[in-house]
Amino acid sequence: MTPSPAQPGTPHEIIVGIDLGTTNSLVAIADESGPRVLTIPGERPLVPSAVRYEGPAGSPRVIVGDDAKARAVQFPLTTITSVKRLMGRSLADASGDLAYLPYTVVEGEHRTARVALPLDGGDRIVSPQEVSASILAALKARAERALGVEVRKAVVTVPAYFDDAQRQATRDAGRLAGLDVVRIVNEPTAAALAYGIGLDRDANRNRKPESVVAVFDLGGGTFDISILRLTAAPSPGETAFFQVLSTTGDTRLGGDDIDHALVALFTRELRERAWLHPTAEPAPDVRRALKQFAEEVKHRLSDADQAKVRIDVGAGGDAASRVYERSITRSELDAISAPFIDRAMRCCERALGDAARELGQSGGATDDVAARAAIDAVVLVGGSTRMPLVRRRVAEFFGLEPYTALDPDQVVALGAAVQGSLLSGAARGSLLLDVVPLSLGIETVGGAVAKLILRNSPVPARATEMFSTSVDGQTSIRLAVHQGEREMAADCRLLGEFHLRGLPPMPAGIPQIEVEFLVDANGVLRVGATERRTGKRASIQVVPNHGLTRDEVDRMERESFAHARDDMVRHRVTDLVVNAKMDLKWIGDRLAKHGAALETGQRAELERLATELRVMVESAERDWKSVQPDAMHRAKDALDRASVRLQEISITESLRGQEP
Repeated sequence: MTPSPAQPGTPHEIIVGIDLGTTNSLVAIADESGPRVLTIPGERPLVPSAVRYEGPAGSPRVIVGDDAKARAVQFPLTTITSVKRLMGRSLADASGDLAYLPYTVVEGEHRTARVALPLDGGDRIVSPQEVSASILAALKARAERALGVEVRKAVVTVPAYFDDAQRQATRDAGRLAGLDVVRIVNEPTAAALAYGIGLDRDANRNRKPESVVAVFDLGGGTFDISILRLTAAPSPGETAFFQVLSTTGDTRLGGDDIDHALVALFTRELRERAWLHPTAEPAPDVRRALKQFAEEVKHRLSDADQAKVRIDVGAGGDAASRVYERSITRSELDAISAPFIDRAMRCCERALGDAARELGQSGGATDDVAARAAIDAVVLVGGSTRMPLVRRRVAEFFGLEPYTALDPDQVVALGAAVQGSLLSGAARGSLLLDVVPLSLGIETVGGAVAKLILRNSPVPARATEMFSTSVDGQTSIRLAVHQGEREMAADCRLLGEFHLRGLPPMPAGIPQIEVEFLVDANGVLRVGATERRTGKRASIQVVPNHGLTRDEVDRMERESFAHARDDMVRHRVTDLVVNAKMDLKWIGDRLAKHGAALETGQRAELERLATELRVMVESAERDWKSVQPDAMHRAKDALDRASVRLQEISITESLRGQEP
């Protein structure tokens, strides 16, 4: 193989597209003949996302793909699968999955989930990024063998609801594999890119200049639903637009959950026969075997009405009595799967509601049908969408037969390859506009959140806002970055915090602090703060220690609606209290210094209004519900207007003091 940045005969550097999946992964490229999955003769397009470690703990041998998966039962403690569910997450977040993982998950730095491998000479602790890097390295090697050139760059896809930590973990895995991850693209968005190309190549070219597409992505470990507007290029050589209108999902919902439910069924029945201990977990090899049987049953029931399972539990007094045999019907699988599919359909409802405004609807309950009617096509992504129940429920929800011309296992990688060709310059004419899934903001004095970037804002996104201090002589300012839909910091999720230090002491309200939020094309947030008078700067790339659980996302969204009115009132009262206290301090200081220069009536009126506002502030600090924000605003405004004469005197005296 001769290292080369580009394919022979082309001036463009190769950028491959990689779908790093929970169950399977694959690599693709898009060139003049269109996007295609890269394979080696005799090998399957899909590479199982399975990694086995063997040998000495200091320098173990790493086996990736089919061989690792095929011998997983033989090596249950040193074969890692479904590692995507651990990426960028804490041990506590991953606790719901641990019972189904035959290998040992422990807590590492910053409370992150790590895997402990029992190897020769002791345990080896590996991070999910290291495991994912081994999969990416195998895909990189496959691409290099297929193309005959060195591959250095890649577009890698992630679930739309991966947060900053999970996206950064994916980038780190790419770097460990020797890949420059030039762009991270949401999986449903990549699927839409491939769908757009697929339509162009269909024999039936009766497509509208603009269409709205729902991408339903149910993979092995995650679920996403995105609503996108696809605008075709007006003419050859011009730009086509792929704009994400809304996205929502669940980073803990996928085919693995259905497998786990089947494993729970098998385990319960084995315990009823006293072949497993009534309380202890099955041995690692038994757990691994049960998981594989569950996968096989689920796959067979996509085509058949019934599937048999036969599990040799182990030798007993009577060998035959230790063989567990059972037939499972598709209707039984549907009943087991229904709660998980219900969760996915609730996400679809939220995504439609979020997209309603862009679709020309008001977003009210009566407009759900109208918003649904605006959908022109539904694209299925992920191996779990092969299940007949999933396809039936999706068709019923959207009132459309899903588009199935593209292989749901390959469509994400193909779309990533299309994005790679656009970035390399090998292809032209498309512009991809993704969105931020949850609002981002900064905590202000009093505990409110000033939202700088709202949910479903297109990325890349940039927002700036001016802030100041609330205490005289501050030389350091804490900036706390929050994510969520509520108005108060206590009800949102803290992503990170940093300090702007070294400010010269100045009166409250004088420093001019410009805060900038920048979400790049990969969905990674960077926050910077600059004090404009002194030029002092500080910044942070927000990479929290673990990702959002589905429960956290559900809670954020549910509570943002349930408490919307109270939250807005509380936020307003909080801001009024902060500003009123600054006014009261300034006016009190000036009254003490220049009050004698005021007419008696003016001073008495100022003191009366200040006392009235101070009573409201003290009451609001005890209980924000005890004051009416409109009344407090009127009291503050009245005090501001009454203090105009005092301000004039103060300015005059200040200027007089500067005269030589």
